[in-house]
Amino acid sequence: MLALTMTAQQSTQAGFAQGDLPSTKEQLKALTQKLNLTSDQQAKSKPVLEQLHDFTLRLMEDNSLSHEERLAKVRPWRYDADKKIRAVLNEGQKKKLDEYEHGPHPEVHGSLSGKAQ
Repeated sequence: MLALTMTAQQSTQAGFAQGDLPSTKEQLKALTQKLNLTSDQQAKSKPVLEQLHDFTLRLMEDNSLSHEERLAKVRPWRYDADKKIRAVLNEGQKKKLDEYEHGPHPEVHGSLSGKAQ
């Protein structure tokens, strides 16, 4: 997702900048607002977002990886997180998520512009 982070379009843009990755709390807040998540859905989504966030941070800190290698490693994690979060959504929320994922959403993925801050 992420939420999901988490679309191939966002993944294929230019690199990661460490200061650009939103916290899990910020990601969950954005998804809750966009999708009207219930407290139960939030509780089920939070560990998925935490796992994706932690993995992404490790990738960002690994200076031995090229931009392409980072993207190749994060893509499957994003797809998996998207799948897990979709499993707790109702049909209306899934449709909203589809719409949301087609546009830029730095509040979930951070800036993938490659510009260090």
